[in-house]
Amino acid sequence: MTGEWAAARLLSGDVEAHPLQPGALDPADVVHGTPAVASTALATFGDLSVGLWEITAGAVRDTEIDEVFVVLSGDATVRFEDGSALELRPGVAARLYAGDRTVWEVRETLRKVYVA
Repeated sequence: MTGEWAAARLLSGDVEAHPLQPGALDPADVVHGTPAVASTALATFGDLSVGLWEITAGAVRDTEIDEVFVVLSGDATVRFEDGSALELRPGVAARLYAGDRTVWEVRETLRKVYVA
């Protein structure tokens, strides 16, 4: 029984190598490059989802949802409509608010773990 409980608790043995499912970007949101996104949900808590998300190099516009995330790998800047920006690198924890209008400028494939 102990092994079953441990297996049920393990969400990922390696979040940096965990397989993701490709997603779709609206071509109208692509600012430059050919970025691609992928993600997977790891768990849910009531209305909250915990998962992994990744985006390759390029730049895209987005309208955010409420989210907290920690960058696992990569290099990017998130620019906000008000002129502020977040520099994203491994170890950075950030908060996005529903309705934030952003441009993600990704220099190196970025992977994050999120709670949304």
